[in-house]
Amino acid sequence: MISAIARTTAGLAAYLALAGCAGPAVRDGWVTLIEGAAGLENWTRVGDANWRAEDDAIVADRGTIGFLVSRGSWRDFEVRAEFRAEADTNSGVFLRVADPARITPDNTYEVNIWDLRPDPKYGTGAIVDVAAVPVPNPHRAGGRWNVLEISARGKRLTVRLNGVLTADVEDGRLAEGPIALQYGPGVNGAPGGPIRWRKVQVRDRPALGRAPAKS
Repeated sequence: MISAIARTTAGLAAYLALAGCAGPAVRDGWVTLIEGAAGLENWTRVGDANWRAEDDAIVADRGTIGFLVSRGSWRDFEVRAEFRAEADTNSGVFLRVADPARITPDNTYEVNIWDLRPDPKYGTGAIVDVAAVPVPNPHRAGGRWNVLEISARGKRLTVRLNGVLTADVEDGRLAEGPIALQYGPGVNGAPGGPIRWRKVQVRDRPALGRAPAKS
């Protein structure tokens, strides 16, 4: 057990410090934060979204705006997330959140999930205000299960939706922080469609050109 803990990522170490020796499952370097309907204990709730376990997923479908913020913090990492959205769902995966208590466009990177976003260039698959998608946006998530694969390694950020590259950009504004999952309002403040997460995993990956730290 001691040697296994010694090899855990910095993000996982934060969980272990908060929860004694209990924490998320780790396999092949991947820290599993959501697995089916399990995992709400791995997140801090911010805002008023009605996050809950339902039908083998973590779900939100009501509230003004809300986030699940990871208890761990990551610098260079990868995220894999399986989710189901509708066309009017406003959600996303937020990276390197600088202020978890007050998440704004200025203190995080948002990998967007929103097919009907009023400004479509930062719709589904984009990194809001950093990496746009084509207009009309060929990347759609509504009405099915999807897989997001996100990499943040040094300044380089990449996003793949269902295996298709949707963003590849360099931006050095933010270096480290928790990740967060969003439930947000729809167009003109109307209620957004539901968001369902059935698997969310994260693992440390050294920045390109930087050797991994020795354990």
